[in-house]
This record gives sequence, structure tokens and C-alpha cells, in this order.
Amino acid sequence: MVAMMVERWAGFGSAAATVIFLWPVVQKYVPPTFRLYLTAWAAKLAACFNPYLQITISEYGAERFQRSDFFLAVEAYLSDACARRARKLKAELVKDSKNLRVTVDDHEEVTDDFSGTTIWWYASKRQSKANVISIYPGEDERRFYQVVFHRRHRDLVVDSYLPFVLGEGRAVTVKNRQRRLFTNNASRNWNPYSSKSVWSHVAFEHPATFDTLAMHPDEKEAIVDDLMAFQESKDYYAKVGKAWKRGYLLYGPPGTGKSTMIAAMANFLDYDVYDLELSAVKNNTELRKLFIETTGKSIIVIEDIDCSIDLTGKRRKDKKASSDKDSDDDGKPKLPMDPEKDDATKVTLSGLLNFIDGLWSACGGERIIIFTTNHKEKLDPALIRRGRMDKHIEMSYCRFEGFKVLAKNYLDIIKHELFGEIQQLLEETDMSPADVAENLMPMSKKKKRDPDLCLSGLVKALKQAKEDAAAAAAKAKEEEEAKEAEAKKAKEKEEAEVKKVNEENKGKDKAPKEANGDIKEGDK
Repeated sequence: MVAMMVERWAGFGSAAATVIFLWPVVQKYVPPTFRLYLTAWAAKLAACFNPYLQITISEYGAERFQRSDFFLAVEAYLSDACARRARKLKAELVKDSKNLRVTVDDHEEVTDDFSGTTIWWYASKRQSKANVISIYPGEDERRFYQVVFHRRHRDLVVDSYLPFVLGEGRAVTVKNRQRRLFTNNASRNWNPYSSKSVWSHVAFEHPATFDTLAMHPDEKEAIVDDLMAFQESKDYYAKVGKAWKRGYLLYGPPGTGKSTMIAAMANFLDYDVYDLELSAVKNNTELRKLFIETTGKSIIVIEDIDCSIDLTGKRRKDKKASSDKDSDDDGKPKLPMDPEKDDATKVTLSGLLNFIDGLWSACGGERIIIFTTNHKEKLDPALIRRGRMDKHIEMSYCRFEGFKVLAKNYLDIIKHELFGEIQQLLEETDMSPADVAENLMPMSKKKKRDPDLCLSGLVKALKQAKEDAAAAAAKAKEEEEAKEAEAKKAKEKEEAEVKKVNEENKGKDKAPKEANGDIKEGDK
């Protein structure tokens, strides 16, 4: 039996040697068409003896100028899961990445295990034989990955393993990426051939977290729970038929930490931030294009929305009323006015509503939209209703719970003899967290080493703020009383004038009656 196996493999080796010897002759003298036929036949013959299949993943796919998303995901997955088992590695700092990435080098083999199945990966590249400079990236040097597996595991690899690699690779890319802060460019600077000109960005490095946010712990916990529930509810949103997005309205006086709250949300969720400047957007079409060019896992922010643009919807009505008043009513039929003509030059309330809750809002997923305002009452109710701004968060003045967070952050103390007095003053005085933090921040070496001076300065500032508030209230009361007295005086004067006019009218009515009486008496 063994002798028969040896003879069979010896014959196979002899045939292989013959093919290798004759192949240069075939390449030189056999026509290309027939040679292609021989190559295909040889591949089929080899498949009868080779039970392994291979799938090639090229660096550049159908989009010749852009690297394949699948190739990048495979590269990230192998770097994270399989690079430790490779002997040849390469290190590089990828664009928009915060970490050094170590990947499998070219012409290196690594193995992976999935559901008890061994899978081989090969990183390869092929130089172009043509001495032609190509305008397409990757034409001079083709890089690709080959995944090799036994043919009995075909369904497992195609249906389960490759989607798993794609998902894990994208997750690794997101984890290692350098988060960015975007701002929209003016439309005159947009490049019609590149979508990257719509937004420009810098690295997002804001250090704010929920631990450093001056807010009551129960309120912070409720916000964190809401964010976690949103991040983990992709399947739930799809089940109920809603776009995977959520809106937050942050409102309150200036200096109460609205921008800091946004930074803490972004750091907690590991999201990018898109700071949308509405005054730079010309119309609703540009607004939709900006939304399309945002990515998932991002926060879209419109700060001070009540001051950005006019969203009251009165502009068109006023123009229409003015046009109707000035037009000549000559009885001739008029051409119908275009109701959307104003939309060509301005962002309208309707366009903004479609941006946050229309069909366009479902493009992509895992987005958070945040509006901030100092005056919630000035916003249109349709803009901030539930379903658009799902959660309203009031950012109020600093109270004692928020002060304790600031004291721990700035002075590294959790107890002090002045805390009782500060607590009472904070309950009686409205001071923003920004002002409290400014009084706690040591700006000199002396204050830096002495929390007593910082807290004493805060007590002094709170007392001064309390006195200023009392003085302002007294002044406002005096002004109100003066206005009331002036209004009362004006009312009395008006009543006196009305009474005088009535008396004069009565006198005029009485005179004709007396005259008529004298005439009748004379006639008699």
C-alpha cells in the first residue's frame, strides 16, 4: 500500500516537473488564446487535487480613486487580532488615527480561528509589468489580501466569518481614530468634485467629562443612562421604525455649561462633533447637503439657535402682505406667486424641521442633534417638540452639589469649614458655574497652595453678587413703581380730558334746544 502511494506521488512529481520545464516553451510559442485555455484547464486540474479555496480582497475596488472599505476593515482586523502571530510586521501612523498601528507586512502569512475552523490570511502585493504611469492609485503596485480555507467551510466563511471581520475591523477603526471637530465651510468654497470641501476639521481634544461637570449627580446619572440606552438601541430603533437619532435641547443662562455638556457627551460616546453655523448656510438645499456629508457616530450641534437665523416663519407672510398692499387692483388676473421663492436665499423653519425629523434625517445612523439656547421661550414649539428634541435639559445656576464637584476638581478638597456658608449663599444667589469656577481657579502661587484664600474669595464674590442682585431688584422695583405712577397720572389726565370733552358736547347739544324753544314761542 505504501509502495503504491509512493509510486503515485512519484508519478505526480514527474508530471509537475515536466509541466514546469515545458511552460516557458508554451509561453513563447503557443498563441495567447490557446495559452489562456491551457491555464484555465490547469487550474481545473489543480482544483481536483487541492481542496482549499481562496478569496482575494483588493485594495482598490470599483471606485478607482478610493481605497476599498472592506480592505481597510480587514487591515484593521488583522492588526488587532492576528498581528501578534506574524513574524514580519510594519508600523505606520495612519491619518486621523491617534495610535500607532502595527500591521502584517507584505508577503506574510497569519492564521485565524473562527468557530473551530482554521483560516489563513496572506498579505501580498504585485508590481505592474507595464512601464506606464497611471493616474489611478494602486495601478503601479497592487496590494491585496487572500483568505484561504477548506471548501467544506465555504458557507461559514462567506456568510459568517467575512461579515464578522468587516464589523470588527470597523469597530477597531472607530476605536483608534482621532476624533474630530468639524465646522461647515462657506458654499462658495465648496468643490463640486469633492465632498470633503463641505466640512473642515481639527482634532477634538476637549478634556470635559461627566465627572468634571458641575451638575447634580442624579441629573448627570439620568443623562448618562439616556445616552447609553441610545447607543445600544440600534435594533430597537429599527424594530419600532424610527431613524437611529436623538435630539437634546440644552437651555439656560450664559455660563451654565452647555458647551461643556456637549464635550462631555462626545467624550463619553466617543463621537465626532459637527458644529453647524447656520448663518453660513444659504438655503435648505445646502443644509441637506451638509447633513448628507456627516458620518455616523457623531453629534451635530447648533449653538444659540434663537440667535442664528430668523426661524419664526413671519418673513414670507410680511413680504406677501406688503406685496398685496402695494399691488394695483386693476382687475386683471395675476400670475401665482411662488410660495417657496424665499427658500432659495434663506434657511426656513420648514427646512430645519426636515433636517432634524424629515426623510433626510434617516440618512445614515447613530447621530445626536443638539440645540442650545439662552431663551427657550423664543423658539418655535414645532422645533422643540418631543420627537425632534427628545430630551430637554435645563442648565441652571450653580448650586451646592455642583459646587462640590468644582471644589474637588479645582482644589482637591471635599470638606471645608466654609462649605456651610457657601451652601447658604448659593441657595440665595444666582451665580453661574463659570463664575464659581473662576473664583476657585488659583491664578497665583499663593492661592494655588491655599484653598482657604480661594474659598474666601468665592464667599466674598457671592456676597457681592447678592448685594448687586438686591440693588438691581430694588432699582427695578423703583422703576416699576415710577412707571405705574406715570401710567396712573396719564390715565387720570386722559379721564379728565374725556370728561371735559363730554361736558363741552353736552353744552353744545343744549344750546340748539333752547334756540328752538324761543322760535316756537315767538311763532305762537
